[in-house]
Amino acid sequence: MEQSETELMLKGYGLTTANFFYHMPDHAHVLNTFIWQDYDIAPDHPRLFKFIEFWQEEIEGPLHSVSFTHRKMIRPGEWRQVVGEFRLN
Repeated sequence: MEQSETELMLKGYGLTTANFFYHMPDHAHVLNTFIWQDYDIAPDHPRLFKFIEFWQEEIEGPLHSVSFTHRKMIRPGEWRQVVGEFRLN
């Protein structure tokens, strides 16, 4: 069963954005770029490294470099459980 984004964020996952620079298979002197995003856990980044392994095994364009950023969307001070809600007309 796949977890929702909110469940992942509450478990400590943050949004990881990676920018891949790779050589075009037919034109080795040309660099192209690919953007990848997923929820991942820092500092190990298992999903990012799994995708990099997939790229190296399955995609013909050899990687030149990868840069990435990671940001937790929910921090401990920003989350609180709401017990009730009142609506005023």
